[in-house]
Amino acid sequence: MSTSAAIQSTPELPIRLIGKIPVRNLWLLMLYASDLYRQIGTAKIAVEDNPEEIADLVAEILCHQVERRLMRNLSYGYQHKVAVIGRVRGRIDTLYTERHRLMDKGKVCCRFEELTVDTPRNRYVRAALEKLPQLVNNNLGHRCRTLAISLERLGVRKEKPIGYSGKSERFGRHDAEDQKMVAAADLAFSLALPTEFSGQHHLALPDKNKEWLRKLFEKGIAGFYAVALEKSEWRVLAGKQFNWQIVAKTAGIDSILPSMKTDIIIDNKNTGDRLVIDTKFNAVTTSGWHREETLRSGYIYQMYTYLRSQEDDSDPTSLTTSGMLLHPSVDREVDESVMVQGHAIRFCTVNLGETATKIREQLLRLLSDSFKGESHGHV
Repeated sequence: MSTSAAIQSTPELPIRLIGKIPVRNLWLLMLYASDLYRQIGTAKIAVEDNPEEIADLVAEILCHQVERRLMRNLSYGYQHKVAVIGRVRGRIDTLYTERHRLMDKGKVCCRFEELTVDTPRNRYVRAALEKLPQLVNNNLGHRCRTLAISLERLGVRKEKPIGYSGKSERFGRHDAEDQKMVAAADLAFSLALPTEFSGQHHLALPDKNKEWLRKLFEKGIAGFYAVALEKSEWRVLAGKQFNWQIVAKTAGIDSILPSMKTDIIIDNKNTGDRLVIDTKFNAVTTSGWHREETLRSGYIYQMYTYLRSQEDDSDPTSLTTSGMLLHPSVDREVDESVMVQGHAIRFCTVNLGETATKIREQLLRLLSDSFKGESHGHV
């Protein structure tokens, strides 16, 4: 599907901000963090340059996938039901049947599994179709509403299933076509979040939103590198856990010793170099005791511990692994480094106030510089 065909122009809107970050760039991070980003192929290149159109692309993909499923029938699932009926089906609820003297009326209460299209997955997709019209152009909004009505007529309820997420789904051979549809629905709900914080154009940043943004920044950076780097040359690992270099321990330490998990590890398969990235969603510097500003000491200790703990004499790469503490910014850029006991540690920012193209260029340049100018593969 070509992006040009999928996306229609939308009217120019005022720039909305969360904190100081344009919502369009939060949408860009959401795209990078999503499973859909790995599936949309060449369409992602054009939409990255125009993040305002991400919602239109997601709506187009979701509508297309729902239309395909409607042509070939929606996926079914089993739903537990309890009903008073005239013939035995499944297992009889003896207590309820006797208490209400149903046998006297020729009825029994039964518990059984019923095949239905009203599954959590299909309700989730319908709820996404109901959500998207507030984000997209009128034509796509009408198409989303029409498809939501079609699902309703087939028996899919409107209520979004509580606690459901496409990321927890397991798709088999019989329902593999649902995967892209559910990934688009996931991203649709993510795109709607910034518009739900408030109706203002410049929004404050409550603590709960800071935590949400921190996780989004981490997943967005990992998702970008996982897709942008050539897999034949690079290996990208997200959320890898390191083991403490323990030589002795007491009996109860395992239950209270915290785990040590990094955000991103990138290996260059050709050169044998490795980079550990830890993302932080706050300012790269803070006020110091004896100077105007200073790097955050706790983060330096954390990165130093990561680098030393992954050292292994049998793995030469681990002895020269570099570290990067990556912070977002909108008003200044920092790129400093220091060499500590054989490990280079960089303190960097990526400017989320810039255009999508420049954000992409910044991320690739930071990676290239960290690998001593080695080629960073095809994007």
